[in-house]
Amino acid sequence: MNASDADDYDYYNSTCDQDTSSEFPSGSMVLPVLYYLLFCLGLLGNVTVLWVLLRYIKLKTMTDVCLLNLALSDLMLALSLPLWAHNPQNLASCRLMTGVYQLGFYSGNLFVTLMSMDRYLAIVHAVAAMRARTLRYGITASITIWVVAAVMATPQLIFASLEIEEENPQCVPLYPDNMQQFWKIQRNFRENTVGLFLCLPIMIFCYVKILVVLSRSRNSKKDKAVKLIFIIVCVFVVCWVPYNVIVFLETLQLFEIISNCEALKINSTMTFAEIISLAHCCVNPVIYAFVGEKFRKSLGKVMTRCFCWSYQSRVAVRLRDTTEKETSNTPVKSDY
Repeated sequence: MNASDADDYDYYNSTCDQDTSSEFPSGSMVLPVLYYLLFCLGLLGNVTVLWVLLRYIKLKTMTDVCLLNLALSDLMLALSLPLWAHNPQNLASCRLMTGVYQLGFYSGNLFVTLMSMDRYLAIVHAVAAMRARTLRYGITASITIWVVAAVMATPQLIFASLEIEEENPQCVPLYPDNMQQFWKIQRNFRENTVGLFLCLPIMIFCYVKILVVLSRSRNSKKDKAVKLIFIIVCVFVVCWVPYNVIVFLETLQLFEIISNCEALKINSTMTFAEIISLAHCCVNPVIYAFVGEKFRKSLGKVMTRCFCWSYQSRVAVRLRDTTEKETSNTPVKSDY
């Protein structure tokens, strides 16, 4: 997460007239509260998706596999949030926080793109893609994505280190002195390639093609499908584009295309961009699972069973208590 590199700009604090009004004051509880809120929402939504998928829907299609892995990725991202709420106190927690976040970041973006491609094949090339949209291909594609995400996350995990300044530990990447700029550019390039230059264009292409096909369809559910597609694209753009744009501008600063003072002002908005991007792991379950008809029906059955079981349990307890009370109040005949 690039917010951990804020110390890169400390040198310019004394030379640039920076407006710090957009930054949270030191010791503020706003950030921890936001992180824990996103953690709770992400944990609840993604665990529910995993439970329903594994217990009731089972894994039968490529779409189910994609949804399962997307929920796993978002759950990883959500589980890293409590670590971000409080500065790590040792190197192990620092590397755990960095590794989990990086793996969740790359895999989440790639699985959202895979979901878009799966819907594109299902609607635009429905007949021709029947052989490609199988459970086997879904598992193969998912394993490939996890391997790619792990490879791309490895450098940040290796360079993660704990720096203590004024008794305040900070988890920051510690690059070799003679290659700092190289590794910073590599990190930014990896994040922009996945989030901005690869995933976003593929998503736009897939959903534009889907909209073209739906516009020619006479399906009564066409309007709902169009609205859902619009929501998917808008949510992805709102959550990830600001973060990737700031990362891209930081890269321009590394090449000295923009001034250091401008870069410092850009960096001050990174925290807000990160919070917005992290919110995507809470929204994904709503978009891809709860809105889906099959998942919604399965969840409805689960809730019905749970409420019925709870109601029957309460009734059984009341009947037992009533029976015991009546038994205790029944007069016992004496043998004398």
